[in-house]
Amino acid sequence: MASVSFHEVKKDFGKTKVLHGISLDIFDGEFMVLVGPSGCGKSTLLRMLAGLEDISAGNIAIDGRVVNDVESKDRDIAMVFQSYALYPHMTVADNMGFSLKLRKDDRKRIAERVSVAAKILNLEPYLARYPRELSGGQRQRVAMGRAIVRDPKVFLFDEPLSNLDAKLRVAMRSEIKALHQRLKTTTVYVTHDQVEAMTMADRIAVMNDGRIEQLGEPLELYDRPANLFVAQFIGSPAMNVFEGVVENGQVRALGAQWPVRASVQDGQRVKYGIRPEHIEFGASGIPAVVEVVEPMGAETEFLIKLQDQPFTVMSHGRSGAGPGDRVFVVPQAANAHLFDSASGKRL
Repeated sequence: MASVSFHEVKKDFGKTKVLHGISLDIFDGEFMVLVGPSGCGKSTLLRMLAGLEDISAGNIAIDGRVVNDVESKDRDIAMVFQSYALYPHMTVADNMGFSLKLRKDDRKRIAERVSVAAKILNLEPYLARYPRELSGGQRQRVAMGRAIVRDPKVFLFDEPLSNLDAKLRVAMRSEIKALHQRLKTTTVYVTHDQVEAMTMADRIAVMNDGRIEQLGEPLELYDRPANLFVAQFIGSPAMNVFEGVVENGQVRALGAQWPVRASVQDGQRVKYGIRPEHIEFGASGIPAVVEVVEPMGAETEFLIKLQDQPFTVMSHGRSGAGPGDRVFVVPQAANAHLFDSASGKRL
């Protein structure tokens, strides 16, 4: 196991600046998730850690050793790709043991390591099969097994679940998390799926446009987003956000008064944020009209409108409200968020 450190890391592709001085410390044994929209630089950062991309400026260290000029094969890392990257002409066992074969390990050790990894990943019945004979989830487990047999200091995952269907993604999330809890190997995991990030990470680095917007534990980011970008990226369904003006300790917006607990000066223009599960229906409150109802069993998601502003409300249980019905919404003041209207920073 090992710690990983990025210090003022930059990456340019010609005149295009992709990373703008990333500094990040990943602890020994930690499961760190890099999350952000497509093009934010997260996969580039991972590939630089793996030695697959050159660094334009800054330093990357693994276990205190700067690896800027160290070959990928000498960094003691193992990477799991989105595309699995399995050799189609090799069996599962041969795919898993191939890196050890390249290192010229003896056959007995290779067989032992493959056997241990196969047992961990429930691949023992498939060792003699070829990749074409496996499902997507089984192929991804083989790719993980190939990484495990090397017993690396750091595991790198580059959007490994993107090619799987929704049900299998949920199952594989649990498998990867359980694997980390068992092996305790430092893991850096890249995804654009904030649900993956929230459910798997010890800490999350939210990236946007080549910068880290916020770093913290999943619930810390959810409860206290540092800015509008993080507030709207983390959480599903997304946070409701609209503009207003502070007036007598509340926010005047959309023809109504919205309660807050923050101390902000009157007259300040703000962005008011409230998550769908922190809005309730009541006998009185702010009037709105139901547009769409999406029953999910244990929860019901409502799309409502207030002065042409769309809102999402998540209600526990079931509701008799239907499209076209007039309702009253009651936001929970304790869970309201205020952001500076100009900078987007949390107030």
